[in-house]
Amino acid sequence: MTKEFDRRIGRHAIMYAFADEEEEAILTNELKRMDWLYGKGKVGSMELQKIVAAIETSAKRLGLVNPDMYREMHALYHAIIEALQGVTRGQVELGGLLRTAGLRFAIVRGRPFKNGAEGEWIAVAVYGTIGAPVRGFEHEAVGLGINHI
Repeated sequence: MTKEFDRRIGRHAIMYAFADEEEEAILTNELKRMDWLYGKGKVGSMELQKIVAAIETSAKRLGLVNPDMYREMHALYHAIIEALQGVTRGQVELGGLLRTAGLRFAIVRGRPFKNGAEGEWIAVAVYGTIGAPVRGFEHEAVGLGINHI
């Protein structure tokens, strides 16, 4: 009897963003067994467009999206914006409000539904600190965005 996979793509993205080295090895083994694509990175900025660009660039470099396919880039963009809405509490703005963010991000792409006709989905999880641009004047924040490709 084969093991049933946990297909919650958002949960996997969040856990991957949080994971230390040991946890990451366990998680990535499960993602590999499901034939899902994944990657992670770090970014810090007062400018939201730099955060979006860093996540998009990472996804392209890691082969998680095809940069020549509009639907893939569009799905990634919306997942990023949705995740950043969580981090910024709905006001997708940083520098203009004198706020800065230091973030870890994880991107997971796969087929979260048993019915293959549902197609591929992409999840972006973002975790880190947000606050005034003064060390010690920040707090933790997390955001998750999921979109179909």
